[in-house]
Amino acid sequence: MKSTIIGIILIVVGGITACAQSTPTTSYTKEEQELVNLSKDKLQWMADKNVEKLAPLFHDESKFVHMSGTWKKDEELEIIKTGRIWYKKAEVKDVAVELFDDTAIVWSRITLNAVVGGNDVTTEFTVTEVYKKKRKEWKLLDLTFSSVRDTHVIKH
Repeated sequence: MKSTIIGIILIVVGGITACAQSTPTTSYTKEEQELVNLSKDKLQWMADKNVEKLAPLFHDESKFVHMSGTWKKDEELEIIKTGRIWYKKAEVKDVAVELFDDTAIVWSRITLNAVVGGNDVTTEFTVTEVYKKKRKEWKLLDLTFSSVRDTHVIKH
């Protein structure tokens, strides 16, 4: 009985160790991690249709590029609010961040489950976000969704 319990514990610990080793890790600076978190929060706010959180994040002159068009802040917020595009769930698979003084670019590889025109769709995207720091807060200047294969890799 005792050897069975020890065997089970070893299998579980071995499985956890194997999973931890197979998961790629990226170490970020504090500021890069802040942007990674902000990007993930933004995706969740989009899924929640939370335009109250999104509006102050989006720069007044921001642009949004999707497969179906390009528009500015007010139209993007309206699209999210009304559910014309409902970003139901984004599975983030990889993130890379580059900082250039007060400007940052965040690239994310995601699988997006959305409702577009009443149809459920799942699409692989590389999302490019450009942020500018304004009075200690990051503002989103550009958000571009580029359709890619699920084997696409972001170069770090």
